Amino acid sequence: MIGTLYGIGVGPGDPELLTLKAHRLINECEVIAYPAPDDGPSFARSIVETHLGSQKVEIPIVIPMRVERFPAAQVYDEAAAEISMHLASGKDVAVLCEGDPFFYGSFMYLFERLADEFDCEIVPGVSSLMASAAALKRPLAARNDLLTIVPAPCSDKVIQELLNSGNALAFIKIGRHFSRLRNLIEQAGLLDRAGYLERVTLENQQVMPLAEVTEEKAPYFSMILIYKGSESWIKKLEMPVEMLPVEDLA
Repeated sequence: MIGTLYGIGVGPGDPELLTLKAHRLINECEVIAYPAPDDGPSFARSIVETHLGSQKVEIPIVIPMRVERFPAAQVYDEAAAEISMHLASGKDVAVLCEGDPFFYGSFMYLFERLADEFDCEIVPGVSSLMASAAALKRPLAARNDLLTIVPAPCSDKVIQELLNSGNALAFIKIGRHFSRLRNLIEQAGLLDRAGYLERVTLENQQVMPLAEVTEEKAPYFSMILIYKGSESWIKKLEMPVEMLPVEDLA
């Protein structure tokens, strides 16, 4: 017998947003793999830390947190090789993924390398996009609105075109692109319809109008949501700057 590979979404950060299925499989699998930076602990692992017993075999997939390019293919090749040995020996392997495995998740690179050889199951998770809408207390889109997901590293031209054409937009991967992105949103006349969120569902989360953000950069775990569609429930974002506790999202 060979093992099964599970790609498990563990949600945006609040441990209570872990699905029942994810919880069960994390407890059942003998081997747990997860992405980890080379300069600190794994965020994905920290979400489920209380469910990891001492008998688990752990495989940190160390990904350098650098602006310059690194040999990502080699990192995933090596991780896939190690995981495949456990699967071939009959052990099930759970790969943890922040948010959802197939929503910009790193698990897709392991899936690409292993799914043809081993049984694989994807366990969806609560994405940061859904958690951010909940924290902002504003629907993402409605009826025939077009929702566009925009990675902030896109060029100015692409972002400008999407700001002009989209009904609702969610900007991800903001980080060092924050100042440039904020300027483009302001130039498009949409600053008053943009909500800024960072570290959603965590104790130190922040939710505020983008116009009230004074910093020139944002953490990696941040998002900007804009709505400019036809629904009457929001034409202008009016909300106080606040720190919302995790309990509000339970």
